[in-house]
Amino acid sequence: MKKPLSFAVIGSGWRAMFYVRIAVRFPELFHLKYLLCRRKEKAEQIGREWKIPVTLSEEECARSEPDFVVVAVSKDAIFEVAKRWAAKGVPVLCETPAAMTVEQLGELWKLKEQGARLQVAEQYIRYPVLAAGLERMKRAKAEPYAVDLSVAHDYHAVSLMRRMLCLGIEPVTLSGQRYCFPVVETDSRYGPVTDGSIRQRERTRFTLEFASGKMAFYDFSGVQYHSFIRSRHLRVQGRNFEWSDGIFRFVDDAGKAREERLLPYLNKRYQPLVTEKLKEICGVWNPSLMLEEAQDEYAIASMLLDMERYLTRGVEVYPLAEALEDAYVWMLMRQAAENPGSKVQSERMPWHPEGRAL
Repeated sequence: MKKPLSFAVIGSGWRAMFYVRIAVRFPELFHLKYLLCRRKEKAEQIGREWKIPVTLSEEECARSEPDFVVVAVSKDAIFEVAKRWAAKGVPVLCETPAAMTVEQLGELWKLKEQGARLQVAEQYIRYPVLAAGLERMKRAKAEPYAVDLSVAHDYHAVSLMRRMLCLGIEPVTLSGQRYCFPVVETDSRYGPVTDGSIRQRERTRFTLEFASGKMAFYDFSGVQYHSFIRSRHLRVQGRNFEWSDGIFRFVDDAGKAREERLLPYLNKRYQPLVTEKLKEICGVWNPSLMLEEAQDEYAIASMLLDMERYLTRGVEVYPLAEALEDAYVWMLMRQAAENPGSKVQSERMPWHPEGRAL
């Protein structure tokens, strides 16, 4: 039997616990060496509840010699923590975004060029319900030219838009604006909300014009992640097709318009990660674009599984250049939102491909 892939999780927040649950659920695939916490009380609580090894010592965590570490700390701390572990010579899979400034993104790329093994856990393209449309477009040899996206925020959205437009890295011009609207809270990370509370929720809209002429229209509010009255949607269009949420419409070889319902797509490579809950979700077509927690955990687990190929053969889990580009474009989006009515143009970055103009 193959030895389970070992890792340590740096952090103990909501996102870090996804990796803990995956390790506990699939002990034949993953071995959690340590969860590194900052506070003793929280470490003891998690250790008791999950029956996993916890530590407050970075040195103890390093001495356990994990195959890699997962950096799942706060956004503002990810860059420094990932850089510190990379300097130890330990492979790193860090949560998104990899950094919070353009300078930090450039430093991460420099670390890679110096031999650091660094990957970013961008998981949205691996959600079965989204992978279904991407796979269908691939089979149809679709040539998309526009996407309307109201599925995920910021860098996640950039990743999805580029993949849905079949784009690599290319120049982009952005414009956009922030708005604020009241909404009744109905759900949260911790369960339903039924007290009728109302919050002002920010909503952002952006137009992204790529050098190839392809367009992306972004429209999102954070409340869409946890709400029973705010849905998520997508529409990808090309000359002879449209992917709209769970439906794929196209013109066949005979010139006839056709329509297919998209069932969530499960890659055979990740068969060991398919739970009964996920089978239940993926076996039924849903007209709404549902991105359940089970899909999120599956997407994350598939990246953990792919770390073995990265460590042994150098096959990237998610290309670092693309992850840095996602974060860079997100920073440009923030710049555009702070200057409504103006256009922001991307510039050549160190991770941009050589040999063609940007």
